[in-house]
Amino acid sequence: MSAVPAEEPVASPENAVPLLNLANVLTGVRLLLVPFFLLALLHLDGTDLAWRLVAALLFAVAAITDRFDGEIARKRGLVTSFGKIADPIADKALMGAALVGLSVLGLLPWWVTVVIMGREIGVTLLRFWVIRHGVIPASKGGKLKTLVQTFAIGVYVLPLTLLLPSAAGAVEIVRWTLMAVAIVLTVVTGLDYVVRAVRLRAAARAALRRA
Repeated sequence: MSAVPAEEPVASPENAVPLLNLANVLTGVRLLLVPFFLLALLHLDGTDLAWRLVAALLFAVAAITDRFDGEIARKRGLVTSFGKIADPIADKALMGAALVGLSVLGLLPWWVTVVIMGREIGVTLLRFWVIRHGVIPASKGGKLKTLVQTFAIGVYVLPLTLLLPSAAGAVEIVRWTLMAVAIVLTVVTGLDYVVRAVRLRAAARAALRRA
């Protein structure tokens, strides 16, 4: 997918959009849920069924707000500077907390957490690298990566082995299959973003030379 100019499709002037709007409230709720989610996940080293269920519920609610806040902001013309900054921070805070928490509990290898978080941090840095030249729209692969990644982490957070101890082996196979797909998508879409960022920057420099 080719790069597009750095413009936000805002339905109304940003200075006319109230800071306290539905989209920003959902983003704020997601940020507030992160520490409570992490505390519930780590309670008694993740061995308490009730607290793990609470953690799974909080993760699900936070993930749902991620699904709707950006869409509401664009469709209703509620895009604000706060939302542009807070939304990706909230996303990475939630996913980072879940990954680190699962690794601390020994449920997920640390290398998985490093790969996924490394990709997210790297893409963020690339966005700053090319921001003067334009923005790179999310690809279908990137959206699929986010969906699979969220679902895979959610399956790890959900205490399936505590609920179904007799099926622990099958649960582990399902978890690892989902996470493996998420890791592949994470790496592939990350490399794709690098290629598109380099092309965008090169095209911008070529245009300046021709001007």
